[in-house]
Amino acid sequence: MRVVIAEDSVLLREGLVQLLEKADYDVTAVPDADALLRTVDTDPPEAVVVDVRMPPTHTDEGLRAALVIRRSRPDVAVLVLSQYVEERYAVDLIAGDTRGVGYLLKDRVADVEEFLAALARVIDGGTALDPEVVAQLLVRSRRTDPLGMLSAREREVLGLMAEGRSNSGIADVLVVSHGAVEKHISSIFGKLGLPPDEQDHRRVLAVLRYVRS
Repeated sequence: MRVVIAEDSVLLREGLVQLLEKADYDVTAVPDADALLRTVDTDPPEAVVVDVRMPPTHTDEGLRAALVIRRSRPDVAVLVLSQYVEERYAVDLIAGDTRGVGYLLKDRVADVEEFLAALARVIDGGTALDPEVVAQLLVRSRRTDPLGMLSAREREVLGLMAEGRSNSGIADVLVVSHGAVEKHISSIFGKLGLPPDEQDHRRVLAVLRYVRS
């Protein structure tokens, strides 16, 4: 099983080489994204392990090379390593087909068994996402979903509002007090960013967001 490592840090690169060779992988190591693309194009491996930030600008060369490989060589598994959680890069990497792809923080390399298991998983066509990456993507999802901040009960109330029910009607359906309904609706307005000065229209605006979502 052949793996190409693209990492500009000599210490980390050599450490990864030794780690994977001990695990019986045939390893090729390169120092930058251009060398990675040339190597993959000449002799495609089963997988590549790529640092996000590489020369010459140390911004996203590795990530962009990984995306090129994902498009041009879908049979090559891609495991990206990053020093920090970078949402945009993670989203770009896993957009569309998530098979044979991974995104791990470099700290995970210290846990040898976990790292090797992640690599094996992406080679087998699975997905390996760092728990920190998953947490950040969930936060991102809640930010982009206008209803993501609402509780289950608040969603129920908003759904009944969308059906055209009055506060009293909502209270009857949910078997709660009128005051409880008012508190839920007030909370909904707050979470959806509908300030009191728009009170004449807040109910309609909230329902529109519900429908669009």
